[in-house]
Amino acid sequence: MKVYYKATYTYKILRMFRTEFENFVQTLGNIVIYGLDFLKGLKNKPTTFREVMAQSARFGISSLPITLSIVGMTSVIIAMQVAGEMVKQGAGNYVGMLVAMLMVREEAVIMSGFAIISMIGSSLASEIATMKVTEQIDAITVLKVNPIHYLFTPRIIAGTIMMPIVVIIASLFGIIGGAVASNMASGLTFKAYFDSVWFGLNMHDLKVCIMKAVSFGFVISLISCACGMEAQDGAKGVGIATTKAVVWSFVAIVILDLIFAAACFY
Repeated sequence: MKVYYKATYTYKILRMFRTEFENFVQTLGNIVIYGLDFLKGLKNKPTTFREVMAQSARFGISSLPITLSIVGMTSVIIAMQVAGEMVKQGAGNYVGMLVAMLMVREEAVIMSGFAIISMIGSSLASEIATMKVTEQIDAITVLKVNPIHYLFTPRIIAGTIMMPIVVIIASLFGIIGGAVASNMASGLTFKAYFDSVWFGLNMHDLKVCIMKAVSFGFVISLISCACGMEAQDGAKGVGIATTKAVVWSFVAIVILDLIFAAACFY
């Protein structure tokens, strides 16, 4: 009877869900353990300023073009669709405020996070995964160097520092793009637009934006490195680790965004 039950689709589906759940718990546990190990190692200054700057250039300079492109196009699309209707209804003085609040509160940080995950997070995961499957990390361990401190620390510090800078630049770029699109779509003057931005934004929005960016940068870099460290089975394992890093990072920043929205704006 047991043999027949194992041959059923019900058993196979339940076994698949069980395997996926076990993998989820294992991955989550590894991310937490690596994160705690990273925090413990900070007091011993496990990395150098030069290594942090090299990774910071990777996070900031390399990802900036694609990030600005995505955020800029998003702001233009939003402004083109909103400005015309609001001006017709006599609410043109609120266009800049609406676009700026949307950029600062949500779009800039979320779109920047997606861009950095796609470009930098996947790169970090594949890089560390390749080192793992080619036994380079084992060689580092044999030399009595902690691979978490050596590999994770400069990348996580760089991601945490550079993400707010990228988001601030992207927000400004998005607001300016919205001004241009509003002027082209509805004839709204730049003065009216930026006066609305000035009166609509407040320090609370900016503080929440920066806190989001810091947490996103930390989480993206930690998850990418952790998933890369768990790679196995050669080239196939590198691909699986990279995919897992991207998916987990996407889900993590969306959950964090929901938490920030509920805590700061509800």
